[in-house]
Amino acid sequence: MKRILTGMALLVTASAVAAAPIEGRWTNPKHNVIIHVAPCGEAFCGKVAWASDKAKAKARQGGTENLVGATLMTGFKPAGNGVYKGRAFDPKRNLHGSATIRPVGDNGLEVRGCALMGLLCKTQRWTRVS
Repeated sequence: MKRILTGMALLVTASAVAAAPIEGRWTNPKHNVIIHVAPCGEAFCGKVAWASDKAKAKARQGGTENLVGATLMTGFKPAGNGVYKGRAFDPKRNLHGSATIRPVGDNGLEVRGCALMGLLCKTQRWTRVS
């Protein structure tokens, strides 16, 4: 009986993780950037897979010459309750800071980044791109 309950607990846990993974391609609310989130070592990282001309221009103003291919998210690891914590880079403002990702349903992510010791924070809702 104990083995059956343990097996069931593992199945429930595995299906919960599969229902709302952070891995994949995501777009920001303006739909001007697509980030590809994938494993990198023992964590998850996010690189820009596509960006609009306007987003590229704003990134250049902030000092990032090549936005496409740039790593904007690093070191994201599970922190409990479905939340992942790591570091993020805002190329428009040339700021690095702490960030959290929380899956929302199957096709959404709540992404919150903070810089300047938590004084400047922004939350966005990203959607999955097929």
